[in-house]
Amino acid sequence: MSHLRWDFVYQRPQHLLSRCAQGRRVFFVEEPIFEAGDDWWLEVGKRECGVSVVVPHLPSGLKAEMVTAMQQSLIDDLFAEYAIANPILWYYTPMALAFTSHLQAAAVVYDCMDELAAFKGAPPELREFEDQLFQRANLVFTGGQSLYEAKRHQHPHAYAFPSSIEAEHFAQARAIATDPADQAAIPHPRLGFYGVIDERMNLDLIDGIAQARPDWHLVIIGPVVKIDPETLPRHPNIHYLGGKSYPELPQYLAGWDVAMLPFALNESTRFISPTKTPEYLAAGKPVVSTSIRDVVRPYGEQGLVHIADTASEFVTATEAAMQQAQQDTEWRHQVDAFLAQTSWDKTWAAMLQLIESAIASKQVESTPKPTAVLSESVSSV
Repeated sequence: MSHLRWDFVYQRPQHLLSRCAQGRRVFFVEEPIFEAGDDWWLEVGKRECGVSVVVPHLPSGLKAEMVTAMQQSLIDDLFAEYAIANPILWYYTPMALAFTSHLQAAAVVYDCMDELAAFKGAPPELREFEDQLFQRANLVFTGGQSLYEAKRHQHPHAYAFPSSIEAEHFAQARAIATDPADQAAIPHPRLGFYGVIDERMNLDLIDGIAQARPDWHLVIIGPVVKIDPETLPRHPNIHYLGGKSYPELPQYLAGWDVAMLPFALNESTRFISPTKTPEYLAAGKPVVSTSIRDVVRPYGEQGLVHIADTASEFVTATEAAMQQAQQDTEWRHQVDAFLAQTSWDKTWAAMLQLIESAIASKQVESTPKPTAVLSESVSSV
């Protein structure tokens, strides 16, 4: 049950659930699409990785109670049509409890990627639903260490699973020599970013870097959501290239001199653990980031990523990062040794082991225990 679209940006849910689909049927239920008219129906489409993407289509203008009732009816239809019984219910959004709380499950997993209640436009009832999900979940996974530290007291079986990496995919960037057509004409040095461009981005910082170093070129890749595109800083040395697919990313990374994480420091970024941090490093690119806690620990503390918050600090850190990339071969060895410790395959294997243990424990708890019969001796007087 997800608040994210499967085909939007390839990130944590896609990495994990495509691996799950290698051994199980996976139905990825998105939030509804509202359309004109009175028809309501369920679209189910199977992706190449094996995941079935489920999209409710509902009439626009409905009251919240009717939306919930329709979603519940459609979920029940899905379960009946595909003979789904006793599934693992995997939540990315606690809001889905409104129409799934009646379902029986072999196990309930909450993969808590972010502090969703802190995001722009978050429903006011989200925290209440999250509290309910904590009560119902057998396991809670968090997308980073700081989020784990914030949530671990709310559930007895919470585990930190920070952003992982398909190192071989991004390592392709180290051997690519040609630029994609829309990046080829952009001069060097290039500072690059890819990801969703929303309220988590420090637009003032990007503007300040561009003005401080007009000879540097900032390449920004990704969709713009929840913010007005008109608010984006515009200078001749800032290049917005739009969204790119996961397979395309190494081609763009290959042509950057420095990769950047220009996140704002606010409530919506307090607990984020950017997946792109290890991806940038796997591509062999030096990285400069604002002081996001899960980037500072461990990447900044181990000297793998440069940390800077103001435009002047970012410029200084970027100059040092460029020099490091040219001269410090030991840094690359440290990066590769660090990345070798983790992968999405290892992350999924560890999660799966916990899930199977939770299912087994639940089955033991539900098995009727034999009743002890006590015989009482009676003596006659």
